Order: sequence, then structure tokens, then C-alpha cells
Amino acid sequence: MRPVITPVSEWRLGTRLALGLGALALTVFVIVGWVMVASMQTFLDRRLDDQMVISQTSAVKEIAYYGKVSKLPPDWFAVVYKIENGEPKPLPGEQQPQDREEFDALARKALSTDGFQTEYLRDEGKFRLRACQVVKNQYILVSAAPMQDRDGTISQLVTVGVIAFLAALVALVAGGQAVIRRGMRPLSDMADTAHDISSHDLTDSTLTARVDGSGGGVEVEELREAFNKMLAHIDSSLAARTAAEQRLRRFIADASHELRTPLTSLRGYADLFKYAAANEPGEREKHLEKLRSEAARMSVLLDDLLLLARLDSAASEPPLRPEELDLAVIAEAAADAFRAARPSHALELDADTVTMTADATRLRQVLDNLLTNAAVHTPAGTAVELRVTAEDGWAVVRVSDTGPGIPEADQARIFDRFYRVDDSRTRQRGGSGLGLAVVRSLVEAHGGTIELTSRPGATVFTIRLPRHQA
Repeated sequence: MRPVITPVSEWRLGTRLALGLGALALTVFVIVGWVMVASMQTFLDRRLDDQMVISQTSAVKEIAYYGKVSKLPPDWFAVVYKIENGEPKPLPGEQQPQDREEFDALARKALSTDGFQTEYLRDEGKFRLRACQVVKNQYILVSAAPMQDRDGTISQLVTVGVIAFLAALVALVAGGQAVIRRGMRPLSDMADTAHDISSHDLTDSTLTARVDGSGGGVEVEELREAFNKMLAHIDSSLAARTAAEQRLRRFIADASHELRTPLTSLRGYADLFKYAAANEPGEREKHLEKLRSEAARMSVLLDDLLLLARLDSAASEPPLRPEELDLAVIAEAAADAFRAARPSHALELDADTVTMTADATRLRQVLDNLLTNAAVHTPAGTAVELRVTAEDGWAVVRVSDTGPGIPEADQARIFDRFYRVDDSRTRQRGGSGLGLAVVRSLVEAHGGTIELTSRPGATVFTIRLPRHQA
């Protein structure tokens, strides 16, 4: 069975970086070694050539008087040629090679110019030859210096360089891999954190995992910070999703409960109406009126639910029809309707002329809901005030009353859908817990805000609306 070879692209990043560093270092070492060896070889060649020139120059007088050379290094060769009739004739000597073929050829070239030549002499090895006319048109000297020392030096230099470079390469790769592995440890920690997150069920839990630690350089710090920000964003998104799902479940449960109550009443009154139609005709109108009342109550509830749904999906179905209006006119109409329907509560109206762009019908609904809320949740005789002013480009509406106030524990949730401060009392008065939720949604749909401040004897709802939509 053939072994499975993992592609290089699937190797760990640290290994690939270390090997890449090793390949780069090897390339540099080869270039440096080649330059070093070439420089050394050139230096040794030049030095040997200079020695041969000096040796031949010092032998000029001896050749001129005696026709031979006696002062040579023991491992050198030398042949003296006498020029006769334009041809070099070799003279006898003590340090001549066994085969003078290369010497004779170089001596003939020296008739016209001096020159160097590298040759392999038979049974002797590699030599550096130089021929020159030591006495013009009389004598030619051809010297040969062995190159074994020069080649040995170059060979030793190459051997030492290869060993040193290989040792440095191994140390560089091993040390580089250790440094890279240490530098990439923060990335491994991030990967471990990601694996740990993926192994947990995040459906009903929060994401508390974060990448701790420091080091790794600026880039790793930026990546760690971005990774933690991403985890925090995911955590907040999960929390928002969980909260939204809980609100949806509560909304569905409350809506079902609210709809079940009038449906049950309708079913009961329908049975009574059927009984009265058969046995007590005088009671039919009474039961029919009850049926109409419960149907109207259900209709209001469904209208509020439909409005909230349209406000939630305002991006696809805008629920507002803005127009130029005077907010004081709408406030006066709401105040007149309140006084007619709630004579038990004294209403004071203070409305300045405030022109703005908004949906008149929806603003009237906001004011009606707030005024109705003030009347429903306060005893008879409670003073209610409605004020409309303009402040720094905003239309400000304040609805206040002098009732018992809203408990502090309930103020944070007063605008939640189906939330009631006094559940039993509100049901008896026909409330569904949607009035203030509708108010907040409509105010926010206009780009405004609503705030509540309440204490015993003073409850104030403050609405701020932009006078002109962007």
C-alpha cells in the first residue's frame, strides 16, 4: 500500500513558513558561497600569477649569462628556449617535465606575446604555465607552477562552507519553526476558542467565550481584538434573538388570551340570546347589546394588533400618511372628545400653534390613548393636563395627571405590549394592555421619543416629535 502524501497546501502554516524560510536561506547561502569561492579562486590565481612573474623576472640575468634557471621552487618546472632562426630551441635544464609538448606550444606563442595557460601535464597533474621572452629575441622562459595547493585550498573552503551553511540552515529552520510556532500560538488559541464555541449549543445560552492573552505583534493584537469584537457582536445578537423570541412567545400567549376572553363572552351571550329568543323575548335586546359590545372590544383589540404589526414592518408597508398640520388643532379636538367622554376628569388644555409634518390620524390616536390612559387609571376628580409647545425645532406634547402615579417597578415595562400595572382592575375597565405600546410605536414611527416620569400626585408623559421629517 502506497503511503499517502499530504499536499504542501495542507501542511500547517508554521511548517510551511519554516520551510519557506529555509529555502530562502539556502538560496542566499548558495549565492554567498559561490561569490566567496569565486573571489577566493580569483585571489589565489592572481597571487600565483604574480609569483610566476616575479620568479621569471628574477631569472633574467641568470638566463642571459648561463642560459638556464637554477633558482626555482622544488615542485616547479621550467624550460629555457633559445630563439634561432625565428624558432624556439629548448636548452637542457634540471627541472624540466618528462613531456614538453605543452611547453613547446606555449613557447611558440611567446614569440609574439607573453601569456598564461592552465594545462594538465602528463603524469604530473594540473599546472599553471607562463611563457615570456626574458631576453628580447634571444631567450624564452616557460615556467609551470603546480595548482594542487590552490585547488586544495578551494576544496577545503567549499567543504567548510557547505558544512557551516548546512549547520546554519538546520539551526535556522529549527529555530525559525520554534519562533514561528510561538508567534502563532495566539492564532492557535483563537482556533481553540472557535472549536470550543462550535461544540456548544448556543440556542438558549449566551456566548461568553473570549480570546485572552497578549503578544504576537501588532497584527495578532488587531486580529485578537477583531475576533473578540465579533464574538461580542454574536453574543449581543444571540441575546437580542433570545429576547425577541421570548417577546414573541409572550405576545402570542397574551394575544391568544386576550382574544379568548371576548370569544368566550360572545359564545356565552350567543347561548343566552338563543335561550331568550325561545323563552324570554324581552331579554333578547339586552343580550344582543352584550354581543355587540364584546364584538366591538374584539375589533379594537384586533385593530391595535394590526397597527402594531404594520409598524413593525414599516420598511415594507409604511403605516403613516404625513401631511402639513397644526398640532394645536389636533390637541383641541382630542381635548373636546375627552371632556365629552370623561366628564369625571377635569382637563386643562394649553396648546401653542405648532406646524409640522406628520400623520394627523395617528397623532390623534396617540393623544386619545394617553388621555384615556390617564382617565382609566386615576380616580374620578383627578386633574388632567394637555400641553403642546415648540422647543428647538421639536414639537413637545405633555400629558400629565395628579393621580396616584405608577409604581417605580412598573415604569420600565409600562410600554410593553399586553403589560398591565393592575391586571385585574384593567381588565374590568376593558383595557388590553396595548394602548401605551401603540403610543410608543406611533411616536417612534414619526421619528420621535416618549418619556415617562411618575410619582404619587404627578405622572407626566413627554413626547418629542420632529416638526419636519427628514
